[in-house]
Amino acid sequence: MHLTIHHETRYRYARPVTLQPHVLIITPRDGGDLTTISRSLRCEPHADVAWSLDVVGNLIATATFAEPTSELSIIAEATIEHRAPEWPIFAIEPSAHFYPFAYSLDEIIDLAALAQPDWLTPGGDQVGTWARSFVMVAGTDTLTLLKDLNAGLLQAITYRVRDEEGTQSPAETLTQKSGSCRDIAALFIEAARHLNFGARAVSGYLIEDGQSQDDGGATHAWAEIYLPGAGWIAFDPTHNRVGSAHLIPVAFARTNRQIMPVSGGYLGAAADFASMDVIVRVQPEEGRLLATQ
Repeated sequence: MHLTIHHETRYRYARPVTLQPHVLIITPRDGGDLTTISRSLRCEPHADVAWSLDVVGNLIATATFAEPTSELSIIAEATIEHRAPEWPIFAIEPSAHFYPFAYSLDEIIDLAALAQPDWLTPGGDQVGTWARSFVMVAGTDTLTLLKDLNAGLLQAITYRVRDEEGTQSPAETLTQKSGSCRDIAALFIEAARHLNFGARAVSGYLIEDGQSQDDGGATHAWAEIYLPGAGWIAFDPTHNRVGSAHLIPVAFARTNRQIMPVSGGYLGAAADFASMDVIVRVQPEEGRLLATQ
């Protein structure tokens, strides 16, 4: 299906401020299930925009502003063709059908930090113990284990809208038993890494079906796990879904903080900041609304 995406971020300041360069990661990322037909990006006031690819191939826009302003608007629009099936079949290599399995040497090298837990953040042992509780017996089906972990987060963690910046540590989310979509995804990723899976964070947009909850903000966050043969498989623990049927990826990274949709600052006092509003709409090209966040 063809979808249009409108993503608008608006900042207001108490007086004119000098804007520093802003890094924008808000353009859908093409893949086997997604093709971008058209896209546009505009800023008010006008900005010089430089496009680049980061270390993992995410499309990055850097906006540079020339004049002070009391209001900043960043408006991104795109039309995409979305082909992800509702009920995907994953062609996992026979050697990885049962857990535990071993990645090949090349996969181990390429996955690198994506398969390593964050040992520097407190609470890693707690997360690891919780993750291992999902392994019922040795030789369990790999995909079933990951689906159980995906479903288990909603049983252990209550979803809540969280306006604070950043992502809770996985142990904090597990202790508090609540978190936003990015907190829930981060816990899933860390738990999967404690089970020796290659995992990465994904930011993007949600194709709403009218029945599921979303993060009430600009974007959605989920995870992907690498399985030999099948490649990267999307897991959305916030909605207990597997596959990309309801997801529009924008960027992949080791952690959520590396793929914030909009990041930047201004020269001035903290009191100069007045407000921020975000509007996201995802709808069929012909105009029937699917999601408003």
